[in-house]
Amino acid sequence: MKSIYKILIALIALCPVASCDYLDVVPDNIATIDHAFSDRYAAQQYLATCYWGMPKAAGWNENPAMFGALELCFNKENSTTGGMMFGLGKDSPALCYINYWGGPGTYIRTLYGGIHECNTFLENIESVRDLNRYEQARWIAEVKMIKAFMHFYLTIYYGPMCPLKENMPINESTRGIRVYRQKIDDCFAYALELIDEVIDSDALPLIIDNRIAELGRFTKAAAYTLKAKMLIYHASPLFNGNTDYNSFLNENGEPFFNQTYDPARWQKAAEACKEAIDICTASGIRLYQVPDYVTAKPQCDSIRIVNALRSIVSERWNCEFIWGNTSYPANAGLQSPCLPRLEQATSQSTTGNMSVPHHVVDRFYSKNGVPIEEDINYDYTNRFDVRIGDDDHRYYIQRGEYTAAMNFDREARFYSTLGFDRGKWYGNHYSNEPEDNSQCLYPRNRFNEFSSVFNPGTYNATGYWPKKIVSINTAYRDPNQVAYETYPFPEIRFADLLLFYAEALNEIKDAPDTEVYQYVDMVRERAGLKGVKESWAIHSNRPNKPATKEGMREIIQRERMVEFACEGVYYWDSHRWKTAVREQNRPIQGWDVSKSGLQDYYTVNTLYMQEFTYKQYFAPIPESDLLRNPLLVQNPGW
Repeated sequence: MKSIYKILIALIALCPVASCDYLDVVPDNIATIDHAFSDRYAAQQYLATCYWGMPKAAGWNENPAMFGALELCFNKENSTTGGMMFGLGKDSPALCYINYWGGPGTYIRTLYGGIHECNTFLENIESVRDLNRYEQARWIAEVKMIKAFMHFYLTIYYGPMCPLKENMPINESTRGIRVYRQKIDDCFAYALELIDEVIDSDALPLIIDNRIAELGRFTKAAAYTLKAKMLIYHASPLFNGNTDYNSFLNENGEPFFNQTYDPARWQKAAEACKEAIDICTASGIRLYQVPDYVTAKPQCDSIRIVNALRSIVSERWNCEFIWGNTSYPANAGLQSPCLPRLEQATSQSTTGNMSVPHHVVDRFYSKNGVPIEEDINYDYTNRFDVRIGDDDHRYYIQRGEYTAAMNFDREARFYSTLGFDRGKWYGNHYSNEPEDNSQCLYPRNRFNEFSSVFNPGTYNATGYWPKKIVSINTAYRDPNQVAYETYPFPEIRFADLLLFYAEALNEIKDAPDTEVYQYVDMVRERAGLKGVKESWAIHSNRPNKPATKEGMREIIQRERMVEFACEGVYYWDSHRWKTAVREQNRPIQGWDVSKSGLQDYYTVNTLYMQEFTYKQYFAPIPESDLLRNPLLVQNPGW
C-alpha cells in the first residue's frame, strides 16, 4: 500500500501545476504516509495537495461549464479539442471528454482520487505532533470543505454518485469495494453534513490575515456560501421532484430522484443565503463598485464603469470574491484565446480564437435595462444592419467606423464583457491609455485586417471576444509579445449570492415583493441600470412582467445569464432549471468572418447546430468504471 501511495504522490508532484498564492507550494515527493504526516511542514504540503485536486475552473478542456452550453466556442479548425467536443454533444461512455469520475486515459484527475486524499488527510492529521490545536482544527475544516465540494460537484455533474465517506481498509477484497450509486437526496445530504460540521466547528477564519501566504484558502464566508449554493441546487427543478427520471432506479427498484416537489427546500435555501450574506458582510465581502477600480490616468464615467465591471472577474482577490479557485488559475492558456491582436504584428502574439456566439450577444439588455426583444424603443428587427459610430457612442465604438446595429445602445455589461469589430478595447496594450478616452484601440476583424486570421485556426469565429476574461493588467509589451497577469478564477462571487437569495425568495412567495426586487436591483444598480419595476414599466412591451412569480423568475434567470456571461455559470444554471433542453437546441451563429467587405462580413453565419437531449443533463459514467464495478447503473440515455 505504501508503494501505491508513493506512486500516486510522485505522479502528483511530477504533474505541471499552474497555480498562484497559497497553491504556489507544489507538493513534495513524499515517500510514505508516515512521512507525509511526520511534521507540520509535510502535513501542510499534503493540505496543498488536497486543494490542488479541486476541479479546474479556468480550463476550457477541464471545466465542462466553459463550452458545455456553447456560451463560448472555438472555430471549426479547433473544434476537436476536448471542451468543444463535449459542448457539441460528442461525449459517450466509451470516450468521456471531461471525465471527473475516473477510468484510464483521462487527462483530468478523478475527484474520487481527490476525495481519497482528503480522507487520508483526515485520518492522519491528528498524529502530527508539532501542529497546534488551532491549526489542526482549521486544516480539518478546510479539507472537509474540499471533500464536500468534490461530492457536490460529482452530484451535479453525474447525478447519483457513490459517497466516499472513508477509505477502504488495505485488506478489503476487490468485491468488497464495489459500491452502489446513492439516491440524489442522500448525495446532497452527505455533502451538506460535511459543510455543517465545518460551520459548527467555527474553525475557519472570518478573513485571511496573512494575505501573502494564505489567499486561496477557505474562510467562514466560503463555507456558508457553499452551503447556500448546495441548498439552491437541491431546491431547483433538476433535483426537486424530477419525474423525468421516474424510471431511473437503484438496486432496490426505487427512483434515484425524488418524485414529489418539495417547496420547503426553497425556504431552507433562502435562510442559508441570508446567513451567508450576513457572514460575507461581516467579512468585508460586498459588490465591487466603480470607486473600487483604481487607474493611474483619469477616465470618463463611461469608460470607468466598463472597466470596473470587467475587473470584477479579473482583479485579483477583489472585495467581491467569496471564493477564488487557485487549483487552475486564469493564465495565458485561457486569456490568449480571448485577446485579439490590437495592431499589426509579425508573429502570433495571441490566438484570439475564443468566440462568443450571437445568442449570448443577444442576451444582454438594452441601455434601458430590459431585453432587446422587449424594449419598445430598440430596433430589434434590424439589429443585423450596419451603423456608423457616432459621438454618442464614442467611448464604446470608433467614430466614423461601421459596425453592427446590435452593438449600439446596450447596457454597460455588454461593453465590459464583449469585444467586437470596431468596438473600443481599453487597456491590454502599451499605448492604450490615451489622454482622450475616446481614442483607445479597437479590433479590426474583417478578413485580412490585423485582428482577423493570422494562421489557419488562429482567428475568432463569430466576431465577438469574451473581453471580461482578459485581465485588464494583461498587456502587449510590443506588437508581438504579451505579458499575462494570472488571476484566480471566481467560483462564486457576492453577486451570485445576492441573485441566489432573490431566486429563493421569489420561489417561496405567492408574488414578488420589495425584498425580491431589492436583491436583483443591487446587482443592476452596480451596472448602471434602473430597478426592475421601473425599467419594465417604462421600456418593456411586457410592463407587468415583474409583478408575477413566473415573470420575475424569468427576469432573475436572465439577470444571472447577463451578470455571469462567459464565466461558466449558465451551464450549471440551465441544467438545474431544466431549461437547457428548450434553450440549447439552436444554431450557433456569428458574423461571416471570412469576408472582407462590410456587408459580407456582417452577414449571419451558422457555425454549428447545437443539440441537447435529456440525457445530457448528466454526464455519462465511463464505460471502464462500469466494467470494473458492475454494481454501477449508467445514467439514462447513455
